[in-house]
Amino acid sequence: MTDPHRCPACDRELVRIEVPDDAREYAPEAAAVVGSCPRCLRMVAVDDADGAVADDSIAGAKPPADPEPPDAIPPGEGGAALLLAIGYLDSVALNRPAIQALVEHAEASGADVFLALDRLAADESVDAHVDLARRRRQLESMLE
Repeated sequence: MTDPHRCPACDRELVRIEVPDDAREYAPEAAAVVGSCPRCLRMVAVDDADGAVADDSIAGAKPPADPEPPDAIPPGEGGAALLLAIGYLDSVALNRPAIQALVEHAEASGADVFLALDRLAADESVDAHVDLARRRRQLESMLE
């Protein structure tokens, strides 16, 4: 049986992220809390019924719990929106509306999306499920 607190792709412990209300439609299963893998950056819906603590450095809940998101992820709602957007980068063309909305939300919340993507691409502890440098270029072209 798969551990719901671990990434189904790379078996790392998930960082629990509280999803901002106005970004929930873009979260897996429209979940209020998602699990973000600090290694591959995949997002999965998690059951918050077990009382586990969401990471308040992203979207403001309770004190942070281990593990933590990569250092390149900005705090607050901007970081949560950025992580959700990264989850859609596997198909930029198909997911364009969601990516645009999430990038706009992240930027409106004070996140520098392109700087964060550059830092994530350079972070040796991150092995994202997509080529972040390539997707960054596509994203930049799409948003021009």
